[in-house]
Amino acid sequence: MTSAQGVFSMRSIQALALVAVSSLAIAGCGGSGGASGSRDFIRAVGSSTVYPFATAVAEQYAKTGAKSPVIESTGTGAGMKLFCAGIGAQHPDIEDASRRIKKSEYELCAKNGVKDIVEIQVGIDGIAFAEAKNGPGMKLTPLDVYKAIAANPFGRPNTAKTWKDVNPALPDEPILVYGPPSTSGTRDALAELILEAGCKTDPAMAALKTSNEDKYKATCTQIREDGPYVDAGENDNLIVQKISQNAKAIGIFGFSFLEENADTLKGIPMAGIAPTYETISNFTYPGARPLYVYVKKAHVGPIKGIAEYLAEWPKVWGPDGILKKKGMVIAPEDVRAKNAKLIADLTPLDPSTLK
Repeated sequence: MTSAQGVFSMRSIQALALVAVSSLAIAGCGGSGGASGSRDFIRAVGSSTVYPFATAVAEQYAKTGAKSPVIESTGTGAGMKLFCAGIGAQHPDIEDASRRIKKSEYELCAKNGVKDIVEIQVGIDGIAFAEAKNGPGMKLTPLDVYKAIAANPFGRPNTAKTWKDVNPALPDEPILVYGPPSTSGTRDALAELILEAGCKTDPAMAALKTSNEDKYKATCTQIREDGPYVDAGENDNLIVQKISQNAKAIGIFGFSFLEENADTLKGIPMAGIAPTYETISNFTYPGARPLYVYVKKAHVGPIKGIAEYLAEWPKVWGPDGILKKKGMVIAPEDVRAKNAKLIADLTPLDPSTLK
């Protein structure tokens, strides 16, 4: 045997041993399913925005004769905690996310032994602001939204009661906004894409980000809890119901829910740009954002069917696929090609790019 062959053989043995250890660890952990205690189905948690898309892919996968994955709508943040809790059949295999994983979440994963995480962008979505068809025809800016729902806009307690208090050009109607909870990726994206944009119109706030980032985050992204903003939980359909029945209310949710309810709702322009398929796909709409699926590489193999389920996504995320019909904004062709390769190769993400 040559030196090179010896090295290759040793590496092969080490790799096989690692797979065997991972498989035994997963099989030995709790969960419903086979006799050994391992699961015989895929489990995904996370975003309520990604939920209808992940469910549609699960249905396609089940048509192959496989057991349908269990998809849970927990919210991105809550799902990340479940996903990062460890390796084994009692922990989810997949996290659906309406924002990118945070550096702190990745570090929690690593601390708990979840180290090889594959990040897949499955499409695009927008944080839609909407009102009932018979609503007043609101036109908002990030600054309007920030002044209306921030707890302490520009460092002062929020005393605004009506939209007119926020902006004299807006209706003299009480502020009533139904939106996502703190566990939601939509809430995180709302903070980053809309609230921070409004907050940073004040040069002092932009400077605060450099001098005291914690205070900046609290000032720019904390949402008021005195009534004008109503946490509607991880149920976007409930928000749709609430605002369709109240012409004076505004709702915040994923674009697909606006598109699916176009008969009862209308989108509210943000900074003069309406939430539409086109404005979200080209990212001119201020609330446009990518959608992700995260996968534990250690679970691929030990939990049957993960690779096959992931392989269903590229089949349906194109311009003619079922996900567009479900309301997903299709990612550009080069993005789809890159992420299809990530699925094929199961290449772990580079944590140095996270923030």
